[in-house]
Amino acid sequence: MAAAAAAGGWRAASGRRRRRRAKEKEEDGGAAVLRRLRDARDELLSSGFWAASAGVCRAAAGRGGGREPLGSGPAWRCVCYGLGRFAACPAARLQLAFLLLLLEMLAVPPSSCFLFDPAFSELELAALEALGLRLLPENEEGKHSVNGSPTLFYMVHCGKALYNNLLWRNWSVHALSNMVIIGNSFKGIEERLLSRILERDYSYIAKILKGVEEVALPAHPRYSDTFNDTSIHWFPAHKLERLSAEVWEFVEEPTYEECDDLEIIRKGEEGSQHGPAPVQP
Repeated sequence: MAAAAAAGGWRAASGRRRRRRAKEKEEDGGAAVLRRLRDARDELLSSGFWAASAGVCRAAAGRGGGREPLGSGPAWRCVCYGLGRFAACPAARLQLAFLLLLLEMLAVPPSSCFLFDPAFSELELAALEALGLRLLPENEEGKHSVNGSPTLFYMVHCGKALYNNLLWRNWSVHALSNMVIIGNSFKGIEERLLSRILERDYSYIAKILKGVEEVALPAHPRYSDTFNDTSIHWFPAHKLERLSAEVWEFVEEPTYEECDDLEIIRKGEEGSQHGPAPVQP
């Protein structure tokens, strides 16, 4: 009996050690993710890519008249979609490091930056929480309203439907002129798609092409896959006001019923995941 009790006591102690080791491993994993993220930030700074990109943002601010797309003024907020598995993927990690540098440049506090990607792991959710960033409460499919606040949407290499949905949700001169999108080049989308496909499946992208200003991020050989085809887009009110009345009259929500290669995960199709409780923006 004593031996059994002793054995039982040993097993309990072993269990405590296993739990402690598991916790330590998780903490070490989180620390490693944050360390690799700092390394990615240092790489962007040392390569000169961030300095050149920040210069593009500032130069864009002086073009086209109207409100500066990434200049001074009312406080900005940020929404990030489709970042991906940054704990394991170096490209996604560089994209997150770029976003954090952007937030610093715009003086956007981390608590005003909201993210969503159904691919985030428990470790990544914990890392985002440690950085002070916040999670969107659900898969919006890109349908996020600016609600009158200047909002930067960071959407590098996202599916076309996300951009189309975002435009639909903010389809007015006031809302569009309050947002900036850093993501796939709208010009590139126009060039790669047949016009009938663009107008049928992504009609809001098609309709906004005459109302958007766009400047590409600088090319850099080290980041030819990480930030390729990425541009800063903004929507000057004076350009939007010149669009025909018919452009603004049709505001039907996109359904993509005829789209053969929808590039987004629809609401309800996400895998189950658990992490820090999301908060309402």
